[in-house]
Amino acid sequence: MKKLPVLSALALTAASFGAFAAMSPNVENTLIAVCKAGISNSPVQFAHTMKDYRINEARIFPRLVCNGDTFYDFAVAHGADKTAKRIARYLPGQVTIKDLAMVNQDEMLYVNFDE
Repeated sequence: MKKLPVLSALALTAASFGAFAAMSPNVENTLIAVCKAGISNSPVQFAHTMKDYRINEARIFPRLVCNGDTFYDFAVAHGADKTAKRIARYLPGQVTIKDLAMVNQDEMLYVNFDE
C-alpha cells in the first residue's frame, strides 16, 4: 500500500522536470534576434524585429536575459540608450510603503519607485 504514494510522487517529480526543458531553437533564435536588435540602438530596426517576430513587449522584457544581464542592463551596457529608454516602462517597479498609523504627522512620507 505504501508503494502507491511513492510511485505517484515519483511520477509527479518526473513530469515536473519537463518544465525545466530547454526552449525550442526557434524561440531561442527569435530572442537572440531581439537582443541583437536591441544593441543596435536603431529604433527602426528594433521596431521591425519586434513586429516581424510578434513580440509582446510587456511579457518579454521583464524576463528576457541577454548574456547574463537583463535586457535593459544589456542595452545600457552596449550604449543603446534609445532602446533602453523604449523598454524602461516594462521594467518592474518597486514601492516601499510605511505604516501610516505608526508615522508622526510632521514626518515626511517617502515612496520609492523606478520609472
